[in-house]
Amino acid sequence: MRTTHQPVYLIGVAAELCKVHPQTLRQYERLGLVVPSRVGAKNRLYSEADIERVKRIQRLTQELGVNLAGVEIILRLLDDMELIRTDMEQQMSEYAAEVESRIQAYMANSNAPIRQGQSLLPVPKVHIRRNTDI
Repeated sequence: MRTTHQPVYLIGVAAELCKVHPQTLRQYERLGLVVPSRVGAKNRLYSEADIERVKRIQRLTQELGVNLAGVEIILRLLDDMELIRTDMEQQMSEYAAEVESRIQAYMANSNAPIRQGQSLLPVPKVHIRRNTDI
């Protein structure tokens, strides 16, 4: 099974998928906006995630009129927000597991009735929606 970060597309194919010239992809790489994987010293391989990132750059520059310096800042902020979102979901999951464990330990030392096979702390799975409009 292939992941979205697995590099598979050569620069020509990636450029065609993004509807840009290969030189545009090279420029984005020079600016650090996209970092494709390398095979050997010369061949670049782009992943699905790289393709989506280039499409996002194209939308920012062409439809919204953002210059490449602004795109760099926006992408860095979006990357930071994604890391924060992932970290928060992980922390919430760990917190819920810890609280469940504490409740189980408390209930083991109590005469209170306990429902078997169910969570003592029904915590909804928190997923923060990503805005993919940008």
